Amino acid sequence: MRRYWCDLGVRASLLLCFLCLSSSTRADWIELVSGHKIQGDVLKQSNNHLLVDIGIEVLRIPVNQIRSRTKEEVATKGKTPVKKNKNKIYSVAELPVKSIKELARLYGEAVTLIQTPSGLGSGFIINDRGYCVTNYHVVEKETRIAATIFHRTKSGEFQRRQIKDVEILALNPFFDLALLRIPLQKDMSFRTVYLAENDQQREGDEVFAIGNPLGLERSVSRGIVSTRNRNMEGIVYIQTTTQINPGNSGGPLFNSRGEVIGVTNMKLILGEGLGFAIPITYVKHFLDNRDAFAFDKSSPNTGHHYFNAPRRKNMNFQK
Repeated sequence: MRRYWCDLGVRASLLLCFLCLSSSTRADWIELVSGHKIQGDVLKQSNNHLLVDIGIEVLRIPVNQIRSRTKEEVATKGKTPVKKNKNKIYSVAELPVKSIKELARLYGEAVTLIQTPSGLGSGFIINDRGYCVTNYHVVEKETRIAATIFHRTKSGEFQRRQIKDVEILALNPFFDLALLRIPLQKDMSFRTVYLAENDQQREGDEVFAIGNPLGLERSVSRGIVSTRNRNMEGIVYIQTTTQINPGNSGGPLFNSRGEVIGVTNMKLILGEGLGFAIPITYVKHFLDNRDAFAFDKSSPNTGHHYFNAPRRKNMNFQK
């Protein structure tokens, strides 16, 4: 078995150049436990193995030797290179640079208005199951939550639709993040956004936000990244000149490719052009570990309660 996987890894390395030139528009990136990566079309999947067409032959790969499997759409005209992972609830993408006007048209429907009895905020949908990210302070101490979806009709106009009984899935007060689930609608599918694969934005990069400041629905504001690592109370934020106001909280901060790079959550009241967003690295960590922050409506302590670690005793050590 060890020799077989050594041979498979060598074959994967030798065929890598050929695979990159493949004309397939959809493919899977499969990473083996050995560290090698294979790109190809999965022809058949069973509980024990995958049959993968790599272009010049078909490989039979045991499931227990697969570390991860990522879906990718290779960039072609009119298509988006999307990377998905079966273990994640969101998608990342390598998108082309477009105008803010076009990006707002493409992803504006994925931005929602979040309403509670005590106020309102914004959110954005990350998958077709209705999972929606917002700020913790938008839904803090609330259980009756509604989301308003702005669905574009065939005529190009937005149709306003309120959906009630939104469910809280996870809460993280420290990073001011919340994960909601909007009930699926039989007659409507959800528009979703893509998260940035990394945090490579730099000072001066153009960004824009979509949200509902002061209840003014679907407002778009633009700016630049002022600094990408503003430290405030032990948490690093993206500082931006993009106009952020109450009601923007929980909305997405996009880069010039339409990828979400942060979640807008606050501004300095006595200053202009001093808005802040939670970096996408924190957001993805929260989503990947959402079970650790799971919301339990029957418990007074939402999420898991962790006890403080025991204090270290004073001990004398001798060398």
